[in-house]
Amino acid sequence: MSKYTEQFKLGAITAYLEGTDGFRKVAQHFGIDFSLLRRWVASFRVHSSASPLPRSQRYSPDFKRKVVRYMREHHLSLRQTAAHFGLGQSSQIGIWEHQYYSGSLNAPVATQRKPADVTKKIKPTKPTDLDDALKPREQLMSELEYLRMENAVLKELGSEAGEGAKASEKTLIVCKLKDRFPLSGLLAVIELPRNTFYYQVRRHQEPDKDAALRELVREIYHKEKGLYGYRRIALAIRSRGIVVNKKVIERLMAEEGLKSLVRPKKYRSYKGTVGKIAPNLLERNFTAQRPNQSWVTDVTEFKVGPLKLYLSPVMDLYNSEIVAYEIARRPSYDLVGNMLEKALNCLGEEPRLILHSDQGWQYQQRQYREKLEARGVKQSMSRKGNCLDNAAMESFFGTLKSEFFYLNRFESIEELEAGLDEYIRYYNHDRIKLRLDGLSPVEYRTQAAS
Repeated sequence: MSKYTEQFKLGAITAYLEGTDGFRKVAQHFGIDFSLLRRWVASFRVHSSASPLPRSQRYSPDFKRKVVRYMREHHLSLRQTAAHFGLGQSSQIGIWEHQYYSGSLNAPVATQRKPADVTKKIKPTKPTDLDDALKPREQLMSELEYLRMENAVLKELGSEAGEGAKASEKTLIVCKLKDRFPLSGLLAVIELPRNTFYYQVRRHQEPDKDAALRELVREIYHKEKGLYGYRRIALAIRSRGIVVNKKVIERLMAEEGLKSLVRPKKYRSYKGTVGKIAPNLLERNFTAQRPNQSWVTDVTEFKVGPLKLYLSPVMDLYNSEIVAYEIARRPSYDLVGNMLEKALNCLGEEPRLILHSDQGWQYQQRQYREKLEARGVKQSMSRKGNCLDNAAMESFFGTLKSEFFYLNRFESIEELEAGLDEYIRYYNHDRIKLRLDGLSPVEYRTQAAS
């Protein structure tokens, strides 16, 4: 028999709905717990009945499954679900939920008694150190079932043997095997707490809040052919007006298995002192306050089968833009000389410029030095055998080869040469840089000039 009459319940509900006091004050006035009053009111609102709570009754497994599924599909709390179905205690829905995930509610209800000869399901038991000859048959079968369960879990985990697997991965494995083995045994073998298992199950059933961002990350990654890491992808997304933390992008890329593709290197042109060596005026100061203040240059080599191709670019340290470049099949002086001619044509009358290189034999030649003097450009050279003095140019070569050369297969020198032209145009106009606030070199120079 119910502790409270229907008339008493209706009086408490009416006092709350028609009055101005909250749950606690009304409950205190009637001498009941405020959560009980809240449950009565919720049930009354759903069913619009003077009898908000149904009488105690037994519920079928079908009804229990219906309640749990409705709660999952509509993302309701236990109390909201209890109010919808007119249940007296919301806590019993939590019990049904555990039974649902453990599989006890999924089994068909037996309408007849099982025959006496049906084999009883064996409960797995962890093997003991006792001699197998001394164990009864039931214990041996139970231990054998445990070993089968353990073997199935280890097969699903693979080589990680459980230590490197995440809770979400373990949960998926348990869900896959729980129809064959008891849930409690699987959780013990895989070392997953029961509460964590149920939390992960509910989390997997929720919609992915990062679905749109995840799709955008994949779109940008494949558009840039895998050349962008999480920092550049975060900048590209922010440029579209979406505020996002780079750590979120890093996590999503890890979950999607997306990684930026990386790098090897390189050609040396040093042949000793064959001309005049210039001092190191740059002194590893790879920044510039204005365009055409500090340039760096070098030569790099590419191989296509037995043939070679050489690239000689010059870079402006102000915005890392490739000012000019020359491509040739032999590392002759014309390779550097033609590059220098193109670059000097970009300068004004009084450039106040430093052009830095290594001690390659081309840069020691008299005609090279005379061209620089004629335009008022100061020559600077790295120290002997010290590539760090020209690290900015080395970095560009590393980027060029890892993002372009090593990711493609070239059938001919002509194909490679056309690809280099295309990549340098992309590098100058489209490829964003973190140092330039997410802009490409040309965009950065244009914005600064406006």
